[in-house]
Amino acid sequence: MEGTEREGLLEVARLMALSARTAPKARGRDHLRIRVLTGEEKEKLAEKMEEMAGEYEFFRRDARSVREAGAVLLVGLVGEPLDLNCGACGSSCEGLRKGGKKEGRGCAGPICVVDALNLGIALGSAAKTASLLNVDNRMMFSAGVAARKAGLAEADVVVALPLSASGKSPFFDRAPP
Repeated sequence: MEGTEREGLLEVARLMALSARTAPKARGRDHLRIRVLTGEEKEKLAEKMEEMAGEYEFFRRDARSVREAGAVLLVGLVGEPLDLNCGACGSSCEGLRKGGKKEGRGCAGPICVVDALNLGIALGSAAKTASLLNVDNRMMFSAGVAARKAGLAEADVVVALPLSASGKSPFFDRAPP
């Protein structure tokens, strides 16, 4: 990718981070962790995904997409009960606090459903920004899981959005694992 395109892609990544940060959130409580990966950090993510392909074969295919991306936006959530006591998590906010977090195969939980909805809104806002600026992207849970495992993201749940500015999107019409 040429210098001008690389600079443009990084600017779009920053604008996507801004869109995620300013997306509406319940009670105005922001529990997001956002960062952009390029260069060596992006390669570290792809390597971790390949390492994890022994357990999840599709991680290998997704690692190829991450390598082809010019940058990767990570949007993570540090879940914290919002004191609504809606019960959607199967408990109460106090119950979530007392029970503590348990590490799963790719995330830590349980997570407050309202917090999870906030994450979804933030991700949608970021993807919308990329789309408006003609940058190809794809939300990848696989890359988010690998980012957590590689120590690239400190959050309970992470979703990655690799970004590309090329003649053909590397994120769709991919060969199956």
